[in-house]
Amino acid sequence: MKKNKAIVVLLCILLVLIGVTYVDVFGVNPEGEGSMSDINLGLDLAGGVSITYQVVGDEDPSATDMSDTIAKLQKRVENYSTEAIVYQEGTDRINIEIPGVSDANAILQELGRPGTLYFIAQTDDQGNQNYSQQTVQNPDGTYGVGYVLTKTIDELLEDGSIQVQGTDVKEASAGSLQTNMGSEFAVSLTMTDEGAKKFAEVTQRAFDKNESLAIYYDGNIISAPGVNAVITDGSAQISPMESYERAENLASTIRIGGLRLELEELHSKVVGAQLGVEAIDTSLKAGAIGLALVIIFMIVVYLIPGLASGIALLCYVALVILLLNGFDMTLTLSGVAGIILSIGMAVDANVIIFARIREELASGKTVRNAIKIGFDKALSAIIDGNITTLIAAGVLLLLGPGTVKGFAQTLALGIVLSMFTALVVTRYLLYAFYALGLKSEKLYGVGKEPRTLAIVSRKGIFFGVSLAVIVAGFVVMGVHKASSGDALNYSLEFKGGTATTVTFSQAMTLEQANADVAPLIEEIAGSAVQIQTVQDSNEVIFKTSSLDVEQREALNEMFVDKFGVDEKLITSETISSVISSEMKTDTVIAVVVAIIFMLLYIRIRFKDLRFGLSSIIALLHDVLVVLAFYAVARVSVSNTFVACMLTIVGYSINATIVIFDRIRENMATMSHKDDLKDVVDKSITQTMSRSIFTSLTTFIMVAVLYVLGVTSIRDFALPLMVGIVCGAYSSICLAGSLWYVFRQKFVPKKEK
Repeated sequence: MKKNKAIVVLLCILLVLIGVTYVDVFGVNPEGEGSMSDINLGLDLAGGVSITYQVVGDEDPSATDMSDTIAKLQKRVENYSTEAIVYQEGTDRINIEIPGVSDANAILQELGRPGTLYFIAQTDDQGNQNYSQQTVQNPDGTYGVGYVLTKTIDELLEDGSIQVQGTDVKEASAGSLQTNMGSEFAVSLTMTDEGAKKFAEVTQRAFDKNESLAIYYDGNIISAPGVNAVITDGSAQISPMESYERAENLASTIRIGGLRLELEELHSKVVGAQLGVEAIDTSLKAGAIGLALVIIFMIVVYLIPGLASGIALLCYVALVILLLNGFDMTLTLSGVAGIILSIGMAVDANVIIFARIREELASGKTVRNAIKIGFDKALSAIIDGNITTLIAAGVLLLLGPGTVKGFAQTLALGIVLSMFTALVVTRYLLYAFYALGLKSEKLYGVGKEPRTLAIVSRKGIFFGVSLAVIVAGFVVMGVHKASSGDALNYSLEFKGGTATTVTFSQAMTLEQANADVAPLIEEIAGSAVQIQTVQDSNEVIFKTSSLDVEQREALNEMFVDKFGVDEKLITSETISSVISSEMKTDTVIAVVVAIIFMLLYIRIRFKDLRFGLSSIIALLHDVLVVLAFYAVARVSVSNTFVACMLTIVGYSINATIVIFDRIRENMATMSHKDDLKDVVDKSITQTMSRSIFTSLTTFIMVAVLYVLGVTSIRDFALPLMVGIVCGAYSSICLAGSLWYVFRQKFVPKKEK
């Protein structure tokens, strides 16, 4: 009795918590602010700071130097946001865009002047001091002891006091060292081959004289460590550091100060969102409508358990929003993909549980026992499916580039919360409803044994259809490659293009630019256009595919004739792809490593490598089919392409694991008379409702986003819908049959 009362109290507290949370989320509290308004949004959703650097002292820098500088800058600015991007503009400019910030001066002060780092000996050859300790003013206005140069940099370069420069540093990273006194924070330096020789000479000189070696960056000596030994192998540590943050800051400063090219700020500005307020509003509305439809669907199909899952889903969404704010994550369109996937997996867990509960009720169990046993039996499938996806998210978070990390963060957060709400919140809500008197079996639904479908017998048809679709996709890509030079319809994020900056006579909003200007530009450029407004300015930046001279002239003429723009206030620059070759390589490596780890996990959990191989083949099938869709439908391949493919990977592996879990369970109870083919068919049929209902609820979420969203969101939602359908098809029609084929081909030794 006491337990029942506790459950009822828990239910009341939970309902109050959800109500209070949603009041806070949607900003209807007395202060008019909510957690939703505090979430950091990416460049595509909220804009940020745009800084353009110009190469100094080299009018024609090499492509290698520019690429190396961009790669190192990318690593540096990811300290501000994982969604920060760096790309080339023209031949000697580099543009940095950092979301979630609005103070360009603060960023510039922290970045300093890239390419101006020197290691300075304490004295010259005559024994004169090159720098000395003095009282200096700190950036916050306070005073302290610091180091000040007694000569100019030119004088130090001339007299040989500077032999090692930033370009001699190959890598700098923060970490910790084990000493006799314990662990201490440190910065580890690795020199280039040439830098190692110079560093050996400098440290020999400093060690002999018992002197320090100052690190000078952008007008200040940022560190002056003592030299305790001659360093001949090019590897050194600066320790002890006061904290890990201080060590990471010093390492990051050394990295950016060691760029091959010296850069100076050309201009900086605060740019608006690429998608605009309308896109955010429609996405929120679509999410709310989709969630409402999913909850209604669950209630209609599963009755009281459906109501419990609906409340748990509301709790899940509230917790996601609160924790996005609490962990200070940056939310982008890729992050939205991660949330959509995790919502689908939250529904999936509930569907698996409810199907089990119905099976137990059909076998004659009481409602209370059916709830308990249903959760117990569903646990392994839920854990296996979620952990495989969590492994993928973890690997992508560690190894993936910045744009992928945003997706991985929200996905990992969503998976953990979805498991909590499904296994804890839904469970105790069901017990609470039962304690309130809702004990009739009719309110929970009694399962019926479905007629077993002959899936494996038709494997030849399914394999043939899938192979034909994939081959057709490659043929279409080959045709496009031969005719246009590109197998897919790559956007400017992949190919680069032209950025046209226009100063209008009066300020123009993003919505106005999209409605009035974008169609005219698309007609001239023959491609989609990305638009960014500039804060406190009449400037608008239009990014398109690469334009030739005639197209640029036509564009300028259009702005002059249609909008009365002074042609002198129109500038065009060629920009490189935002997704660099390093980012592509990092993404591919991260996905491959994730697949390997998922394969290992499945091998350990299922004790059968055939399960892992079958799931990976089904996963690759879904990716290739969606790739074929991109080719045939000519959907724009933009930065959301990676998020879309990763979403499909997570969704596919989760759906397949559920079926494999049921096959493993049924094999444990099969008799010698049972045919393995029948066991596979039975397992697929038993999990059919889960496969269909989970796909349907996730499809509803994405479909509403497609119907209500703006163009760029539709380009993201459409292939995702194809991937959801494809994932359901592969898990039902292919995965089990693949395992059966492997099982027949490679029979376990104990069964031979």
